[in-house]
Amino acid sequence: MLKKLFSGLVAATFLILTPLVHAEITIQHWQTQTGARVYFVPVRALPILDVHLGFAAGDMFDPANKAGLASFTHKLLDLGAGDLSEVDISNRLADVGAALGGGADSDRASLSLRTLTTPEKQAAALDVFVKILHQPHFAADVFAREQARSIAGLKDALTRPDTLASRAFWSALYPDHPYGVVTTPESLAALTVEDARQFWRAHYTAANAVISIVGDLEADAARALAERLAAALPAGDALPTLPAAPGAGAGKVARVPHPASQAHIYLGLPAIARGDPDFFPLLVGNYTLGGGGFVSRLMNEIREKRGYAYSVYSGFSPMKQNGPFTIGLQTRKEQADEATALAKKVLADFLKEGPTPDELTAAKAYLMGSFPLNLDSNGKILGQIANIGFYGLPLDYLTRYQERVQSVTLADIRAAFNRHVRMDKLTEVTVGAEEKAPGEEHAKHRSTSQNGTIISP
Repeated sequence: MLKKLFSGLVAATFLILTPLVHAEITIQHWQTQTGARVYFVPVRALPILDVHLGFAAGDMFDPANKAGLASFTHKLLDLGAGDLSEVDISNRLADVGAALGGGADSDRASLSLRTLTTPEKQAAALDVFVKILHQPHFAADVFAREQARSIAGLKDALTRPDTLASRAFWSALYPDHPYGVVTTPESLAALTVEDARQFWRAHYTAANAVISIVGDLEADAARALAERLAAALPAGDALPTLPAAPGAGAGKVARVPHPASQAHIYLGLPAIARGDPDFFPLLVGNYTLGGGGFVSRLMNEIREKRGYAYSVYSGFSPMKQNGPFTIGLQTRKEQADEATALAKKVLADFLKEGPTPDELTAAKAYLMGSFPLNLDSNGKILGQIANIGFYGLPLDYLTRYQERVQSVTLADIRAAFNRHVRMDKLTEVTVGAEEKAPGEEHAKHRSTSQNGTIISP
């Protein structure tokens, strides 16, 4: 009791001593002549320029029967472009101290560049970046080499329980949506050079591009740079059509056999899209449930009191469509069922009660106090405005972040959680659980998916 009182007093003091630190970030926004959306924040503290291009070209846009095409197309972009080989690209960027980045996920594929703003270094780095964007080779020999590497890497990953658990979880949550489609060695082997080239032409277009620019640059120079980046992208006049937003269906139980001594457990359901007004109540509430590390209820009940797991967490992952709410943990396989039942009980109790006033104060203190750390470098600012641009969030999102955290009430949290999280919709996935005797787990109702996962309704 004294421990809870002390922690509440500390959190309250921290909140009092942490006033709203409004982000002094003004985002300038416009469109290029070819339709690319541009978001620009001048930062003059360092002679550095960061540029990011995001495209609606993630895995959810893989054509039917071509799982893995979006990610594989992205992988090929900097492996030869224009008059440069992949070695030339690497050497030229290294010569001027520039760094290429980017990635691909379910929603988005992106390319980014960091360079010094001294004229000769910036010019050289941007010349390489523009060629990668506008003239990727998709050379047959490079394609074949990377295809073989990707297939070998995936086969190796499919021996690991964490990979199997993640794939089974997404497949169970999104059985009729692209988010649930998994890449296989066979689907990678079926891809062709022309598949990649056509995907690039259809998705890496100016109309489908969000350009984010942060750094030591005047506004006129940023406009000229954005026009240059967008000008020679493939022609296109519409964003790809999104599939219907996934909803939470009936809860499922999936058990995947694996010889590992640890069971990997996921619980969750499709919950929230980017821009949902319930995001802040869910964010603040989840800190108490499982997002606050050692001060969270899941950690206290599962690790501290019973020693079932070294770590346990919960979180919301908002995406273009409804992203998942997830509880995740690992435990010895002989106690997997007990740990899963306890995690579900903690969640059910939280849905009924919500956080206490002290827990709410502590959550706000942490989220408001740590927020400036999300904006303490050019790279972090770039990531934030790239998300704002791609997901269509308000331009004052960063400025009002702390204010919106502060305004969350206990009633807001309880209402938001009960709108988005339902115990009867919760899906359970366990990889490495102990084998059950015949007849257990309602065996007569079980079915087997294509990847061998046993699924019970």
